[in-house]
Amino acid sequence: MTERLLQYIWQFQHFNARNLQTTLGEPLQILSCGSLNTNQGPDFINAKIKIDTTIWAGNIEIHIKSSDWVLHHHSDDNNYRNIILHVVWQDDMVEKLPFPTIEIQQHVSTVLLGRYEELMQSALFIPCQHHIQQVSALSFTAWKERLLVERLQQRAVYIEKLLQKNNQHWEETFWWLIARNFGIKINSEAFEKIAQTIPVNILGKHKSQIQQLEALILGQAALLEKNFEEDYPNMLRKEYVFLQKKYGLKKAHAPLYFLRMRPANFPSVRLAQLAMLVHQSQHLFSFIKEAKEIRQVRQLLDVTANDYWHYHYMFDEPGDYKKKTVGAQMILNICINTVIPVLYAYGYLNNKENYTTKALEWMEQLAAEKNSITKGFEQLNVENKSAYDSQALIQLKNEYCNYKQCLLCAVGNQVLRDRG
Repeated sequence: MTERLLQYIWQFQHFNARNLQTTLGEPLQILSCGSLNTNQGPDFINAKIKIDTTIWAGNIEIHIKSSDWVLHHHSDDNNYRNIILHVVWQDDMVEKLPFPTIEIQQHVSTVLLGRYEELMQSALFIPCQHHIQQVSALSFTAWKERLLVERLQQRAVYIEKLLQKNNQHWEETFWWLIARNFGIKINSEAFEKIAQTIPVNILGKHKSQIQQLEALILGQAALLEKNFEEDYPNMLRKEYVFLQKKYGLKKAHAPLYFLRMRPANFPSVRLAQLAMLVHQSQHLFSFIKEAKEIRQVRQLLDVTANDYWHYHYMFDEPGDYKKKTVGAQMILNICINTVIPVLYAYGYLNNKENYTTKALEWMEQLAAEKNSITKGFEQLNVENKSAYDSQALIQLKNEYCNYKQCLLCAVGNQVLRDRG
């Protein structure tokens, strides 16, 4: 037994409430088990009980053992002055407290306890793997919506921290985050640091010249620090030296990684594509806010690095002709992991529901992600038709299943409730 499980049992009344008695033998009736308190103080507040013929209103404290009250020094804490009932799994105190106590273990189903133990001991992909098909589609749909919103709100917390760094500049923040996304997982932090060294107002001054944008971005990434054999990188290097001195730019000193990576994802290629995106766009975040359809955003992101990169993945290493397009999968990734989270954060932090609603609608219109997590759920016949589904399933797996937070999960709750 854990205190969290005992809270769950009390909150959802997963116990036999007939013929309840306090440890002193007084008849007890639960009129309201109260509301779970997530702040400091007793576990449940605003409860109502009836002992014998007297009705009591106040707070309820939950413990595994009644002696935990003394162990936790609650008697010295003013937050615990209005306790009307002490709910415990085991009453191990000889000296009684100044309020009634109920020992609840004999009223709880052993089936529920067995199912909870099964979930906690599970080594499967998800703890409830053998029972997930028993969960109603309606319950799962509602839970996925909450999971997606929770995931987007977590992203909003990170975005808010970035806004605090740049004086609430949304265009600057979006530039940092889309650069991070272009770095894919392995170079994401480096790309974000590089973007933070080039203010958007400087990019705006040179957006009409792709070579100057490449010089700025590749130079700040420390990819123009040697003499090259080819003319093009030498020209970029010369341009960068001038621009760096003009604007007093300081490099990020963030290492970039090329090893064990598909050439299409080399940081040199992705930075060149990022430069082209800046070159072909105007006020990126403003465009996204005003866009009516996600299709418009996908078209904006569909860029190709300039001609030099058709024959290169790295400087001074020419190869066969291949256009360096961003690619449909990368565009999908950027929409899911940058465009929509920033749009949602803008609406969420500014209390503008039209933007949060648009963000959720766009997520539903995008194709589902395919990765080890979504494939794992698909093998269990869990629906994964859109990015709305896949983002919710990723949140479920990473934040609940991996930590066996079944008591906080709507799916886990139903599995326990149906068997308890």
